[in-house]
Parts: sequence; C-alpha cells; structure tokens
Amino acid sequence: MINSDPMARIGFTARRRPNGGLAAFVVWMFGLVATAVAVTVGAILAVLTAATVAVLAVVGGVVLFFAGFALRARRSRQMRQAQKAADEGVIDAQKVGDTWVAYGWERDGR
Repeated sequence: MINSDPMARIGFTARRRPNGGLAAFVVWMFGLVATAVAVTVGAILAVLTAATVAVLAVVGGVVLFFAGFALRARRSRQMRQAQKAADEGVIDAQKVGDTWVAYGWERDGR
C-alpha cells in the first residue's frame, strides 16, 4: 500500500508498525551494531592515515637533513679544491659570453 498522504509524519513514529514485535527489535540491534562497526573502522582508518602522514613528515625531515649535510660537504670540498689549486699555481678560467676570463694569474709583489 502506498501512503499518499502529503502531510506524512516524519520521525521514528512514522516508521513504527503496530505488529513490529521481536523482528523490529532485532533489525534495530543489527543496525546499531553495524553503525558501531562502521564508526570503529572509520576511527581506525583515521588513526592509520594520521600515522602515515606523521611517518612521511619524519622521513622527509631526515632526507632534508642529510641533503643539507651533503650540500655542505660538497661546498666544503669545492672550496678545498679551489684553495689547493691556488696553492699549486693553477689558474681558474670561466667562459663569460663568448670570451674566456682567467683568474689567479696575477702575481702579488710585482
């Protein structure tokens, strides 16, 4: 039977049938249990997602930390090589536009 009442009641009393009995209670309990399971699964997934984001942040921080050490070591090595080359009398030349410009060939004390 179709309820064609335009002013149908909304709420829990609208769904109750006079002969619901034990079956209605069992269905209501299964709905309650399914809701509790869904909320629990959702909470667990939220915690796992937050833990994953935290682990990614820590790993990213460690990678940046070691990248900083690597760049510092590279810069230090380049400076040592430049100092060693200057001590050995090697000049440095760089291409500027279409011309090579040499540095380090001027001697002090002339």
